[in-house]
Amino acid sequence: MKVGTPEISVIIVSFNTCNLLRRCLQTLLKKTGSIQCEVIVVDNASEDESADMVEREFPHVTLIRSETNLGFAAANNLAFEQATGEFIVLLNSDAFLTEQALSQSLQFMHDNPKIGVGGARLIGRDNSWQPSARMFPSLLNHFLTLSGLAYKYPKSKFFGRFDRTWANPNIAAEVDWVPGAYSIIRHDVLKQVHYFDEKFFLYYEEVDLCRRIQQAGYEVWYWPDVVVVHIGGESSKTLSLGMSDSGSQISLWQMRSALIFYRKHYGWLHAWLWLQLEKQWHQIRYWKNIWKKDPDRQEKAHYSSEWIKLLNQAWKNTRGGKNSPPRPW
Repeated sequence: MKVGTPEISVIIVSFNTCNLLRRCLQTLLKKTGSIQCEVIVVDNASEDESADMVEREFPHVTLIRSETNLGFAAANNLAFEQATGEFIVLLNSDAFLTEQALSQSLQFMHDNPKIGVGGARLIGRDNSWQPSARMFPSLLNHFLTLSGLAYKYPKSKFFGRFDRTWANPNIAAEVDWVPGAYSIIRHDVLKQVHYFDEKFFLYYEEVDLCRRIQQAGYEVWYWPDVVVVHIGGESSKTLSLGMSDSGSQISLWQMRSALIFYRKHYGWLHAWLWLQLEKQWHQIRYWKNIWKKDPDRQEKAHYSSEWIKLLNQAWKNTRGGKNSPPRPW
């Protein structure tokens, strides 16, 4: 790493992604160019020797070892306290920078002081487009997604609103929120809004942060010229969940976080209505399929039945979105 006060602090939270983390760091170090940059890795009690690998192979990287899995929000907050850069870059361990991604991000941030958060164009390993600029969750947006209407009419500004599938991905735009796989944030703005809300263990934490940054008077932007290759879902593959085939701990985490988000930003009624929307949709799906002798239809009915159980559990766990269960979830 380069000597001097860093302009950027890159923060990577890692959980059981040793080989990907190695590639992520190798790519990052190649792409920093002349940028003064510090790198902080927070290891969330990985069991695959990720932390030892970082300590051994990347001695100039600041390593924070957590004895328990803190989740995404709390782990990043640990790194925020140590970061010294003017800008914070959040980077997933399964995300890889392309040429000029950091320098272009910096330029955009310097050019417009009103921008609090900037996000990249996320693509898969096959160059396929990933949702990179989104609207805030709402009951309407959730219904359009849950019902499949968003998928059926992706070019409609109304039906494709949540993931902005109607928009030209080659055009920069001010948006509601950008995914945490890659984002650049002003450090002083982070301090102003008091970092991530640690009620969120995983999921919705970046949505909540972008909303609070907007409420503080700053803008959130999507930049197509900043390209990041994102694999996605690698940490979750390493979990030993012990759940039924039709439900998963990951889904339960998403439900808990959704309830916490709706309760925090819209109130108890919206959290309850979100729950009812999910439950009624799956209840209808259950009754539609349970009478069929087709094994595939029976499986769909079973899936919906298990999903409703998870929803009830999430509501109970969070007391209707009011509280966050003890970590780790």
